Order: sequence, then C-alpha cells, then structure tokens
Amino acid sequence: MMVLSSSQNRYWQMLLSILLLCLLALPAHAVTVKNVRIWPAPDHTRLVFDLDKPIRHQLFTLDKPDRLVIDLSNAKGKQSIEKIPLKDTPISRVRTAAKNGSDLRVVFDLSSKIQPRSFLLKPNKKYGHRLVVDLIYKDKKATKAKPVVTAPKVNPKGKRDIVVAIDAGHGGEDPGAIGPGRVREKTVVLAIARKVERMLKAEKGFKPAMIRTGDYYVGLRARTQRARKHRADLFISIHADAFKDSRPRGSSVFALSQRGATSEMARWLAKSENSADLIGGVNGALSLDDKDKVLAGVLLDLTMTATLNDSLKVGQSVLRSMGQINKLHKRDVEQAGFMVLKSPDIPSILIETGFISNPREAKNLQSKAYQEKMARQIVAGIKRYYSANPLPGTWLAHQKARVSQGSYVVSRGDTLSGIAEKNKISVASLRKANNLRSDALRIGQRLTIPRS
Repeated sequence: MMVLSSSQNRYWQMLLSILLLCLLALPAHAVTVKNVRIWPAPDHTRLVFDLDKPIRHQLFTLDKPDRLVIDLSNAKGKQSIEKIPLKDTPISRVRTAAKNGSDLRVVFDLSSKIQPRSFLLKPNKKYGHRLVVDLIYKDKKATKAKPVVTAPKVNPKGKRDIVVAIDAGHGGEDPGAIGPGRVREKTVVLAIARKVERMLKAEKGFKPAMIRTGDYYVGLRARTQRARKHRADLFISIHADAFKDSRPRGSSVFALSQRGATSEMARWLAKSENSADLIGGVNGALSLDDKDKVLAGVLLDLTMTATLNDSLKVGQSVLRSMGQINKLHKRDVEQAGFMVLKSPDIPSILIETGFISNPREAKNLQSKAYQEKMARQIVAGIKRYYSANPLPGTWLAHQKARVSQGSYVVSRGDTLSGIAEKNKISVASLRKANNLRSDALRIGQRLTIPRS
C-alpha cells in the first residue's frame, strides 16, 4: 500500500478542488424552445412555447413604445420564436437576443397595450412541457373588434327572441379528437356551429350567440360564463368525438348527470371532454375568475332539477331530429358529468354529431353538404321543442297564443303542411277554412285555424 506524503496529499486535494469548481462552472443543459405557436382570439392572443423541459422565466412590459419582454433562463431556440405569424395580433415585431451568456431575451413590439399572464403546463397525452403566455387586450384596438354582448331583441310589444348559445368544442391549442386523414374535431365542429348560427339567424324568434368564433381555446367554465353573459335560454356544445377503436358510430346527445353516467361510453366521453383544459391550456388563475360558486350552492336544488328536465326534453327533440340523417348511437339522451354542461340556470346539452374515429363518419363530417344537413337537423330539433314549449314573453309564445285563439300569422319559411302539422290538423281542412286554391303563402298572411 502506497503512502502519500503530506505535500502529495495537498496536491491531490487541490487538483480535486479545481476539477469540482470546473464541473460546477459548466452550464446545465439548456432548455430548448422547440416550437412557438400563436392563437389570436377576440379578447386575447395566446403564445405557446413548446419546451423539452420546465423553464424559469420572467416577463414585464415597457412603454413608449409598448413592449412585452420575456426572459427565458438558460434557453436556446430563438429561430422558431422569430418566425411566428403576427396577423390579427397586437404584436408588430419580434426580437431576440442573448442575455447573461446563457439566457434568452424575447422582445415583442406591441401595437397596443396588453395585460400579460403566464403559466407552465406539464406534459399530457398530446404535448410536452409548455410555457403559455396570454396577452389580454386592454382596449378594442388590439385586434378585430371584440365581440359585443347584446340583449335579446325585443320588439315594441315586448316579445323577445330565444337566445341559443352555440359552443364549438375545443379550439386553438386543443384540436380535440383526431380522425383518419388527420381530420380535427375542432375544425369540423366550428364549421357545423357556424352553419347552425346562420340558420338560427334566419329563424324568426331566435337569436344565436357563438361562444368561440375562430381557432382559439376557451376554458370549460368560461364557456358557460359567456353563455350567461349572452343571457342564453339554451346552451348547445357541438362535438365529434373519438373512441379507442374505430367501430362505434352514430350521433348522440348528452345532458348533465348529478349522479353517475348512464353508460360506460358516456363516462368515457365525459372524462375525455373534461380533460380539455389540460390540453387547451387553462390554469386556476386564467379561468376568468369563474370559480363555479353559483353551482356549488344550487346544483341540488329545484332550480337545477328544472333546468335538467328542460335539458333532457330539448335534447330528445334534437336527437330525434338528427336520427333522420344519421344512425343514433343511443335512442335516448344520455347523462354524465360533463364540466361544460354545469350551468344551474341554463338548459344545456352536448351534441356528438358522430364519431370522428370511425372512417365513414369522419368522411361525412368533412363534407360541407353533410355539415349543412347536420346543422339543419340540430336547428329543426331546437325549433320543434320551443315551438311546442315557448318561453313566456317570447315571440314564439305570442305566436302560439294567437294560434290557440284560432288564427296564425305566416312567417318566413312557413309552409301550409308545416302549419297544419304544428296545429295537428289536415292540410285539406286548413285549405278549406281559408278558401285557399293552392299551397302558396305570403309573409304576414293571417290564417284561420279550424278546431281539430
């Protein structure tokens, strides 16, 4: 055994100390910014930084001129940051520079003032680590006009429209289910939702209100909050989900369950839809201050019970209508704990237009003609329910009252056969009571309704 002298011991100790200091001085593996995505919305723009691991960051704003500065600790990958598209955002230019040797500073030149918010998201089944930065608009000049929430139209006699809030599921960072050929749920359902909006606008007595109007994400709680701001009488959330194998097909309608799901499929779909905030990028601080306080105290009382009953009834009308163009997965409205349906004061349904995981239905859902048919059947189901059960004070309630008195005023889109069916009489008796020689009608024409 070799024995070292005291001078040799000191030499080796000094050498080890130098090596240790060198190792400590080496920078840790830099965080790589793999990609940056940008999602403009009516009230904010979202920046999403895809990272290979968590990152430390700081952000602050400067004025004269307006800028947002983000410092990314020990990071690299500025090329992907500088290439982001800036159209329809409050960002006019992006600049990057090294800071303190290993950090990355990103400067966004702004065309208007914003309120920045940021948070980190852990990996999920679709994405890895992410840094999310929201630029909340402080004025309406930041992008295209911020949507204005208006009260339902009321005519001079006090008859208002029925407001239908139309929610296209997913959006932006959250593509929803992905079917054959990479068809995305968020794209398909937004197309159907826009068609439903257009058709409801053409229906006298109805007023549509879109929850999202473009490719951006809205938190699940924020969707119901927006419906409430629109003073919605009905909330419909449109989806085209997927299952773990490609065989299931057919349309479905769901309402909220206060207890358990009515089937294993309903439970599975609810779990899938309720995870959207983890993918779309919403944390507690960014849920628009909606903590669901109302729901906590109201969920089990009579108000919620009445709302659920209305949800089931209108849902059944929509389901029956969709069954005219597509196979139904279940013949009755199913129930499960869908977060987006948890509104105690607004009847709410979730419509699965089909299974995007099924090749045949995925092909149909991409077809504009089929989207048009599906939207028409959804609108027909809504119209049928509220024509039979009009809300007090609405134009439809006024029309029904006039019909019960033995007369009917023709509106746009009315047909003789439709009026006869609505009043449960034959076309022949209606024609005879009004001395009609043909089925042609004119808007504003008053018809006598014979007693059935």
